[in-house]
Amino acid sequence: MRFDIITIFPDFFREAFDFGIIRRARLAGLVEVAAHDLRRWTFDKHRQVDDRPFGGGVGLVLKPEPIFAAVENLTGASERSLFEKGTRVVLLSPQGRVLTQAVAQELATEAEHIVLICGRYEGVDERVAEALVTDEISIGDYVLTGGEPAAIVVVDAVTRLIPGALGSETSAVNESFSDGLLDYPHYTRPPEFRGMRVPEVLASGNHQEIARWRTERALEKTQRNRPDLLK
Repeated sequence: MRFDIITIFPDFFREAFDFGIIRRARLAGLVEVAAHDLRRWTFDKHRQVDDRPFGGGVGLVLKPEPIFAAVENLTGASERSLFEKGTRVVLLSPQGRVLTQAVAQELATEAEHIVLICGRYEGVDERVAEALVTDEISIGDYVLTGGEPAAIVVVDAVTRLIPGALGSETSAVNESFSDGLLDYPHYTRPPEFRGMRVPEVLASGNHQEIARWRTERALEKTQRNRPDLLK
């Protein structure tokens, strides 16, 4: 899997992928991650990547020309319909579909090359969304200063679902949202801490009872914290 990130702040990612699972996946050759300065694909002496919006209004909008040039250079295709199979071009935007575990699994399963476009200012020229990108994704119903934090989230969420990235093939299967519920509670040593004891069933060795307990607790936690998931 290769991730190419298009941004006006490539230094934002200088050490972001040098830790934990992503670092291990990179060293194992499972993923490659590169951040590219959008200004590389500008054509004027001022290296301008933004301009005022048509129709008036505050703020600036990222111009289409450098974004199209960047994607075409990184993918080798001049049109969305010509992208190689397994290539996804993702615009990170508050207007996109919300990133869920299912969306992350879709990208991890179907994509081999993901280009992430980091929005900024008031957004990106709509022609990018209309004619260039294959996916528009938001990491939540809130607005960030730019798409850079969202790009890190997408790389992390997708990388950990790539076979071999977590070490254990069952790690991702048993996490929150993998079956539509939040994860069950976890405990470790010591068995008692400040008067709070680990549930006895977890030390019983009865795997059937442990599985039942975990399912019940997952349902309880989902009902309490995210009842919308139960719908």
